[in-house]
Amino acid sequence: MKRKLLLCLGLTILAGWMNFLAAEERPPNFIVIFCDDLGYADLGCFGAEEIKTPQIDRMAAEGMRLTSFYSTSGVCSPSRSSLLTGCYPRRVNMHVNQKNLCVLFPADRKGLNPSETTIAETLKTKGYATLCVGKWHVGDHPDFLPHKQGFDSYFGIPYSNDMNRKEVPLPLVRNEKVVEAPVDQTTITSRYTKEVVQFIHASKDKPFFVYLPHTFPHVPLFASPRFKGKSARGRYGDTIEEIDWSTGEILKALKEAKVDERTLVLFTSDNGSKQKGSNLPLRGRKGQTWEGGQRVPCVARWPGKIPAGSENGEITSTLDLLPTLAKLAGADLPDKPIDGQDVSPILFGEEGAKGRESFYFYQMDQLQCVRAGKWKLHLALESKKRNWGKPEGKVPAQLFDLDADVGESKDLAAKNPAVVKRLLAIAETAREELGDGGRQGKGQRKAGWVEEPSPRLMQSP
Repeated sequence: MKRKLLLCLGLTILAGWMNFLAAEERPPNFIVIFCDDLGYADLGCFGAEEIKTPQIDRMAAEGMRLTSFYSTSGVCSPSRSSLLTGCYPRRVNMHVNQKNLCVLFPADRKGLNPSETTIAETLKTKGYATLCVGKWHVGDHPDFLPHKQGFDSYFGIPYSNDMNRKEVPLPLVRNEKVVEAPVDQTTITSRYTKEVVQFIHASKDKPFFVYLPHTFPHVPLFASPRFKGKSARGRYGDTIEEIDWSTGEILKALKEAKVDERTLVLFTSDNGSKQKGSNLPLRGRKGQTWEGGQRVPCVARWPGKIPAGSENGEITSTLDLLPTLAKLAGADLPDKPIDGQDVSPILFGEEGAKGRESFYFYQMDQLQCVRAGKWKLHLALESKKRNWGKPEGKVPAQLFDLDADVGESKDLAAKNPAVVKRLLAIAETAREELGDGGRQGKGQRKAGWVEEPSPRLMQSP
């Protein structure tokens, strides 16, 4: 009898030890929270005073602020294509829609090519459960929706919340099926949050990836009764404070599921704010290649891995998420060339860790600026494009030292001809690979395309 008891005890200990080893060997979880039109200074940890964001501020206190973190575009669709693929929009032909407008619209025939490899598809090779909740905006045809891009499931609005059409009411979609149209936007943030929290608890015993592209603070602005009218910054602040609450609920769920210490959470935005928010001390706004259009707040948290209360000013970007998460998961990179790089040494606070050597700023098909180190060169253009409306006209080259002048107010081009020459060479490298205007780049690939559009419509019972 004693021998049987000892045998049972030994097997129990062995099973526990094997479970411990399996948990240790399991790759980490990842959650990417991606706001829509959030300004650089719209979070407390980035300088906001009237908008209260205690949960995201706590993330920063427990993690790292990335202060030179860039989106690849000043508008929605192109920036999202880059986060998902690690590629500049021009590489994957997502810099314009089928009519050469700056974003995709309902029933567009164009979308992110299913042949491209997304973060979700990269992580699926390592057994990850994957979820997308929120604003998709890289194609609403079934061929382009999240389940064709590596996500096990999807719940959200497939494009911007101002794209409510009489013929295509703004849809709330689960996978491919419209479950509500037009969607009640006052409850959308809380519903997104519920989906993510449920997924965390359901997936706690396996590695998981959550991509949460929030609908707000893109206009029109809505908040639930709990948050409506509560912010000192009006409805705009209400939506951000509700997103902050949502972030807190997600962090709480990680602790409840006992996966907090094995989960990297990254919070950022698709571009700068347009009107209602603050991009200070940066110049410019959404839709522009000034810093305020594309430099966005970014906070990364991973207890025990990312140094608490740290910050880093190296050049980093949404381009870098795919290769960084792939490295941490032990997954291979896509077969096709990408533009991102692994920045995990920066996140882990390794001494001497370097970011990107250069970064390109495109306005749709037009290369407008390049950055290398502290220097940013706005290129001389015969006709500088806007994302909407008539071009600005002819503009001269301008050079700014972003370390000393982050507001891009003092042109130093005349005093630094050697720097201008070096950055012009970088611009030419961008043109050769990605193109510029009518000039094609050798590294460009085709977007997805369908002959017959298929908008997301509510089906009759």
